[in-house]
Amino acid sequence: MRKLILTMSMTLDGFVSDPKGDVQWIFSGDQEAIAWKVEMLGGARLIIMGSRSFRDMSPFWPTSSSVFAPPMNQIPKAVFSRQGPAVLEPAIAAIKNAKSGELQPGAESWSTAHLCTGNLADEIARLKAQDGKPIIALGGAAFARSLIAQNLVDEYALMIHPIALGKGVPIFSDLPEPRPLELVSSKAFPLGSVAQIYRPA
Repeated sequence: MRKLILTMSMTLDGFVSDPKGDVQWIFSGDQEAIAWKVEMLGGARLIIMGSRSFRDMSPFWPTSSSVFAPPMNQIPKAVFSRQGPAVLEPAIAAIKNAKSGELQPGAESWSTAHLCTGNLADEIARLKAQDGKPIIALGGAAFARSLIAQNLVDEYALMIHPIALGKGVPIFSDLPEPRPLELVSSKAFPLGSVAQIYRPA
């Protein structure tokens, strides 16, 4: 049995983006915070996400030279979507159209992502039943809300950024009742972000 970790960047007032989806505040350039995120991601055996995030990310990462590119490309993926194989088309096209030498190692993990089209809780249970390193859920917000609301998250890895938006997109808004959490660890970074690890209490 492996655990499901939800990792998200959040504002001090609990939003993962502004109302229009902008997340520029995430990119502070704090190298220690970036290293923490890369290490967290690299500890996973599977990355899962909703179809919107997959559609946005899959054309980008196969040719990216970002410090996040190795884990983002080399770790297997599962995408939750009602679209069936059509959700993989942007990834297939991006890999097919990449210029010679552009594709990063593991890029094909996007075009060969496992499709999860059934009931969310059932699909998560099947993925958790496998042995090995944790599953990392990257979002987006609607997918994260569904995981949280159905109590499927075993650990929250939240990067809290030193900014308040006043309004935006939350991920804890669909809770059927209050959800007590236990703080497992906390690490502050030079530019003010704080990594907080929580588990259900």
